[in-house]
Amino acid sequence: MELKVFRIARQQVVYYFDAAFADLSQLADKSTAILLTDKNVFEAHKSKFKDWRTIVIEPGEQHKNFDTVRYIIDRLAGYEADRNCLLIGIGGGVVTDITGFVASIYMRGIRFGFVPTSLLNMVDASLGGKNGIDFGLYKNLVGCITQPEFILQDVSLLNTLPEEEWENGFSEIIKHACIKDKAMLDELARYEIKDFQANQAMLDELIRRNVFLKLKVVQKDPFEARDRKLLNFGHTIGHAIENSCGLAHGKAVAIGMVLAAKISARETGFDELEKLKTVLNNYNLPTSTRFEAAQIFEVLKLDKKRSGEQINFILLQKTGKALIYPIGLAELQHYLHSFEKEQ
Repeated sequence: MELKVFRIARQQVVYYFDAAFADLSQLADKSTAILLTDKNVFEAHKSKFKDWRTIVIEPGEQHKNFDTVRYIIDRLAGYEADRNCLLIGIGGGVVTDITGFVASIYMRGIRFGFVPTSLLNMVDASLGGKNGIDFGLYKNLVGCITQPEFILQDVSLLNTLPEEEWENGFSEIIKHACIKDKAMLDELARYEIKDFQANQAMLDELIRRNVFLKLKVVQKDPFEARDRKLLNFGHTIGHAIENSCGLAHGKAVAIGMVLAAKISARETGFDELEKLKTVLNNYNLPTSTRFEAAQIFEVLKLDKKRSGEQINFILLQKTGKALIYPIGLAELQHYLHSFEKEQ
């Protein structure tokens, strides 16, 4: 087990690379710790939860809401959890988002940590301290930014991951490459998911590279005042498509990246759209879907990145170089109707 300490906004986050689930007993006292997971993860790894107090929730984005939060708080109260409690989220991004949010509000704040079980969560969702829940069609409308005490990475947990979840994870990896690492996108263009599944060392290195890329951005801008906004590339329209069309997060973000790249081509002269689409196709990610522009626009009007009559979009100048680019709501509406006709 390799330990790496990151300092983010006066908080210390300890990241454990090359770890195993069993190492959790070294980090947490079973008498005060409570594990939070979903039914899918619990059933796939039931023996690992033995002797731990555990709260199990329903899986899926549709359960990332206040009803689930109320259920978890009720269970915590039932366990008589006090301020010494350590809440540990074990699962994908939905589980860790809810874990961080509940821990931040229960008794005005208790300690929490993560054991991500999906590739997307290892390289993106568990990193950076964003915690929250959805409100109707509005993704992550309610939440906070509070860092976990630790993140334990056990790559063997990916062995039970469905193929779709591998695809979701690579969507975020491709996003990181688009905004910050052209060389990584060039490397991704030479491989497919099966190559990383078959080569543990190559997968480990890719995960580390993405962890360090994202946390370096977060360290400089923990509360998303400046460059951290770049991590939203593909997410503005992507989130709206995800909840409006019922697509998986990674697939919706992939489509969002293509649409953002199309806007980039018109606004900044970005000329590598076809390369991006080719890489996405290599990882079985979609580059288009049918959607209703009016419905997507209604969701976007309440996006957290809106400022008055504009939304701060993340566009590409070139691969590896992104920028924050305000787009007026009327212009955005025009783009959406144009894209709707192209699908």
